[in-house]
Amino acid sequence: MTPARAAAGKNTRNVVESMIRIFSVGSDFLTKERTDFFTLKGAVLDRFKTINNIVFRPENKPDLFLIDKNQAKQPSFKSFTDRFKDIPKIVFSDEHTFRGFYVWTKNALTYPAVDPSLKELDFLIKKALKEKEILIENRTSKDNLNNLKQELDFFEKISKTLTSTLDLNDILSTIMKNAKTLIKAEAWSFFLIDQETGDLVFEKASGRKEKKKKDKKIRLKMGEGIAGWVAQELIPVVVPDVSSDPRFSSKIDKQITLKTKTIMCVPIKSKGNILGVLEIVNKTTNEPFTKDDLNLILRIVDHAAIAIERASLYQKMEELSITDDLTKLFNTRYLNRTLEIEISRATRHHTSLALIFMDVDHFKTINDNYGHIVGSKLLVEMGQLLMKRLRTVDIVARYGGDEFVIVLPQTPPDNAIQIAERIRKSIERNVFLKKDGYSLNLTASFGVASYPESAKSKEELLRLADEAMYRVKYQTRNGVYAIV
Repeated sequence: MTPARAAAGKNTRNVVESMIRIFSVGSDFLTKERTDFFTLKGAVLDRFKTINNIVFRPENKPDLFLIDKNQAKQPSFKSFTDRFKDIPKIVFSDEHTFRGFYVWTKNALTYPAVDPSLKELDFLIKKALKEKEILIENRTSKDNLNNLKQELDFFEKISKTLTSTLDLNDILSTIMKNAKTLIKAEAWSFFLIDQETGDLVFEKASGRKEKKKKDKKIRLKMGEGIAGWVAQELIPVVVPDVSSDPRFSSKIDKQITLKTKTIMCVPIKSKGNILGVLEIVNKTTNEPFTKDDLNLILRIVDHAAIAIERASLYQKMEELSITDDLTKLFNTRYLNRTLEIEISRATRHHTSLALIFMDVDHFKTINDNYGHIVGSKLLVEMGQLLMKRLRTVDIVARYGGDEFVIVLPQTPPDNAIQIAERIRKSIERNVFLKKDGYSLNLTASFGVASYPESAKSKEELLRLADEAMYRVKYQTRNGVYAIV
């Protein structure tokens, strides 16, 4: 390879600005006259014997090829045309015939030249470079139009989702499934702000391979990890290489079994308040995320914020209608609905449904001695204890005051008695409100009834369990009595 360099005119700055790089390949087309011509045009010339010898660095990519038509006979011709399909090629021949040009002209940006004069050569070069510029502009416009169409399709889908569902999971899945395609990302994860604790709660994710959902969701403190930092600072970030960023936490990688390399993280806000944080992980092209990617995702999160706020509000309203304000356990409205469903299921599958009525012993004394605030805290801690001692399929409801009801699906009477006894012992051994400095010891009375063994309806099941509990309450307390 022999480079030949020259400047046109005396102004070096103009030379650099107008300089083009030309690869000349094949027979010695570059006579002294033609070389001088390119020298005056301020071109950089690189010469190669055949297309097999072409070597260059990315920063020295050619703007134009001058190439002998006989190079089409080389075995690597197909790979050459594929590799340089966007580079204009002036295909020359010293033979006064157009034979052999057809295989070249099947490709775009190819211009045959039979022993061209300097004037013809100048015209072909200008034409080739101009058409290349037009082709790039057209392709860019087409890509932009395509991207715009995809964005419009995306927002149309989002609008339809917003009017068809208030389920947060459905909304997040629809938004991110389409956003992932638009941005060409491998995976995404979404964190929702827990309004009570201020923590970021890992809500949903997609990746190559998601692990089964665990009962306990991953939590990040404000400022923890890149997501926590974004939530704290309310600033979107693009991190090209997470391995060199000290803020990065690998907790979510373990959840979706994906190796994060590059990440884009944006806060989702509404009326100045943080609702959540969205992380987009790894481009499928193995490149870092770009400013255009960030601008697109910022437009998306504006819609996502509206959707999340509406869904969260609806979810809170729904939760308020079925949960107890104090303990956050289910209330009697939900209990009655659940009992109807579980009795129907037990009848259909010929299984047992057990019910435990529980009352805290001497609870009035607690209120009298320590006040109602302490009593309320005690009920909250009692509810948490019950939840920890039961299966995920079991249902705990606050029935009123210091009474709790436990629904045990697919549980025969003997097993229900064992469960009640286990809970009784746990309460007896537990020290309540220790962190608050009270260290209270409590007991509770339990009544057990079963469907269909002892009760034949929802009302009878509740009544029998209640009667069994009061039998303990007015005799021994701190015991279990079952009507079977």
